[in-house]
Amino acid sequence: MSKKKIIIGVLLTAVLSSFLTIAGLCFAFGIHSNEVADIVRFLGVKRFIEARYVSDVNETKLMDGAISGMVQSLGDPHSLYMNADRFEQLKEHTEGEFGGIGVTMGFKDSKVTIISVLDDTPGQHAGLEAGDEIMAVDGTPVSEMQPEEVAMHIRGEVGTKVVLTIERDGETQDYTIERATIKIDTAKGTMLEDGMGYIRIASFSENTGKEFKAAYDSLEEQGMKGLIIDLRENPGGLVTSCVEIANMVVPKGPIVSVVERDGSKEVHESNLEESKYPIVVLIDGNSASASEILAGALQDTGAATLVGTKSYGKGSVQVVVPMLHNDGLKLTIAKYYTPNGRCIDGTGIEPDVEVELPEGATTDVQLEKAKEVLKEKLQ
Repeated sequence: MSKKKIIIGVLLTAVLSSFLTIAGLCFAFGIHSNEVADIVRFLGVKRFIEARYVSDVNETKLMDGAISGMVQSLGDPHSLYMNADRFEQLKEHTEGEFGGIGVTMGFKDSKVTIISVLDDTPGQHAGLEAGDEIMAVDGTPVSEMQPEEVAMHIRGEVGTKVVLTIERDGETQDYTIERATIKIDTAKGTMLEDGMGYIRIASFSENTGKEFKAAYDSLEEQGMKGLIIDLRENPGGLVTSCVEIANMVVPKGPIVSVVERDGSKEVHESNLEESKYPIVVLIDGNSASASEILAGALQDTGAATLVGTKSYGKGSVQVVVPMLHNDGLKLTIAKYYTPNGRCIDGTGIEPDVEVELPEGATTDVQLEKAKEVLKEKLQ
């Protein structure tokens, strides 16, 4: 018997076996008949690989690759399959402490750019700068990874090293950086002149609401008359933390509506009777996701004036689903809308007062303009 006939026989056997295996499952789970062929095709290929591939096959890795391929086929940069290690890294990041190098990244126009470098972190000590473009991680071009994967590859066990290939001013250089425990204080406040409070929110993690409240209460004790909320270079994070903060500054009513593809809607609302202080919000092109939810709610309700440049435009909502092998799936399931019904996905939020931050500026002209706007409100 020829090798070709043997292969065809094995494949047909695999397909027939797959069909018999799933026939009962399809009936039990109400799978439509037009989906059965695709399931048979998938299982047939899987079994053929397991039976005929030149080397032993790790079944778990095979399924990981299949699931990852399904997610990648969506063409959505915010949807991602995570194996057990990467899923654990994601959980550590949202909890506010993880092994990394201390940089915030932006993903746009097929580029990965460093937005900011945290003080006293491995990234700062290595000489990384805001504006650096990451070309590769440990020799793997970022063009071969999904955006979310880039961050996962950079994070890792404390004490291990990662090599970033950086392009700056047309020149490329490798940076070898040892990962450390990164503890993010996501909300910090300070009192400026003339009773103006200032709170910088770096991201929205589990503790951000508590940190914001602590900063807010401290500024009140110091006699705050008005507030500047700085959301620049804030990539977003947990919507729950954003809503928690919105309840302190957004007047009573809708904060954000989350709408799924079937039209079902979940509305998050503020219970705050009225804003206690005039507010100015700073945004820029790297203010994304939860940052845009907060900024959009404050703008739509007239509770704040937005200063800076147009925001990033990430108006989609992801859910993180734990799976059976300590792995997880991050999937876009909805879009969010501001109180006035704006969907800003792909468009962003326009500031009320546009102010560019010139490259190489020695003065934060955006903050200075925010202070000027707030002073007018206080008069």
